[in-house]
Amino acid sequence: MSQAFPQVEMEPVYGFCHYMSALIDDIAFRGPTIGQEHIPKDGGFLIATNHASHLDPFLVGSRLPQQVTFFARKTLWKPGFASWWLNEVGVIPVDRDGGSDVTAIKRVLHALKEKKTIIMFPEGTRSPDGKLQPPKPGVGLFACRAQVPVLPVRIFGSFEALGRSGSLRLGTPVTVVFGRPLSPADYDVPGAGKERYPIASERIMARIAALRPPSELVI
Repeated sequence: MSQAFPQVEMEPVYGFCHYMSALIDDIAFRGPTIGQEHIPKDGGFLIATNHASHLDPFLVGSRLPQQVTFFARKTLWKPGFASWWLNEVGVIPVDRDGGSDVTAIKRVLHALKEKKTIIMFPEGTRSPDGKLQPPKPGVGLFACRAQVPVLPVRIFGSFEALGRSGSLRLGTPVTVVFGRPLSPADYDVPGAGKERYPIASERIMARIAALRPPSELVI
């Protein structure tokens, strides 16, 4: 993979969007990226990150050197450009509660088998105040079913840049911290019965919560 232009290894539409996103990110939300050495070089893993802003997918995706796959609500697939673009960049349509969407589960497991990288937000929806929220079982379900590494990521500053108020504050520095990947043994308790997926989600969320900004960094 090209270190200077990783987009050459990506699919054309995604690569172009990645290049533009990285450029905008660098200009509008210039902030440090910590722990990139922890990002697995090969695909077939989950990225689990906190969610406080509509900017989060854009901010995390632009700081990753490889193509990744996102989720989006099925309702966004409407006739016209939006549906074409979502399909071209490989977004997976999902019901609001992804853990009960059988089609989405199959598509994610298939993508992971093909060594792709999937981004998930354990909290399920954006935080109303920028603070971490309890995780949903969905990320635990996907991780346990796929038995793949999970890369914990924490974003600092995206709520201030664009929170629930809808006020965009360009120039707000946003920090993205990548932690060390969790192996299935770190998050999965196969004998936990009905609590297996919630326990996995809690363990993954705890690793996200343990990440700190540069001033008090613990990776």
